[in-house]
Amino acid sequence: MSTHEDVLSSENLPHEPERATLEGKNKFMGFWFFLGGETVLFASLFGTYLALKNSFGDAEGTPSQELFGLPLVFIMTVILLTSSLTSVYGIYHMKNQAFKKMMVWFTITVLLGASFLGLEVYEFNHYVHEFHHTFTAHAFGSAFYALVGFHGAHVAFGLLWFLTLMFRNAKRGLNLYNAPKFYLVSLYWHFIDVVWVFIFTVVYLMGKVG
Repeated sequence: MSTHEDVLSSENLPHEPERATLEGKNKFMGFWFFLGGETVLFASLFGTYLALKNSFGDAEGTPSQELFGLPLVFIMTVILLTSSLTSVYGIYHMKNQAFKKMMVWFTITVLLGASFLGLEVYEFNHYVHEFHHTFTAHAFGSAFYALVGFHGAHVAFGLLWFLTLMFRNAKRGLNLYNAPKFYLVSLYWHFIDVVWVFIFTVVYLMGKVG
């Protein structure tokens, strides 16, 4: 049974549709609890990586100074940070009740995120075939792929989240039911970007200087 809030058109939505209902506010509360758990998981992975960086045991391995190539990682960073900006534009148009423009900017966000993910797959493939840097080769490889791969899985989940919302609501338009969902996926995408900034700094930049 539909309610009044479900059938509101984008022409008469309130200024902040993502927070206009109790359900929307509850979604925000649950989302922050979820991010708290995610932060703890990533902190654990960062700690493990720092403890095991360049730890090869009895196996042969390539030190991080020789392994990482910053030009490719820098391009990946620019792409992901740009996708965060495009998602901001998407939310801007959502608040201005311009559904089609919001969808355009979210589509650009998805394309940029997919490009980042493709480059990350290329990077992993390069490490495996050129340096035999695999997940099971040594502790360093396990720690690296656990951290960076876990982030990549979050990027893939974020893309799936974006695409699901976009396809499901392409014909429905914007309303008080789906506005919080679009806003939360944008916040999640910013979280992914922030984590990547730490990965870029701790793994790649610090890895190059030893």
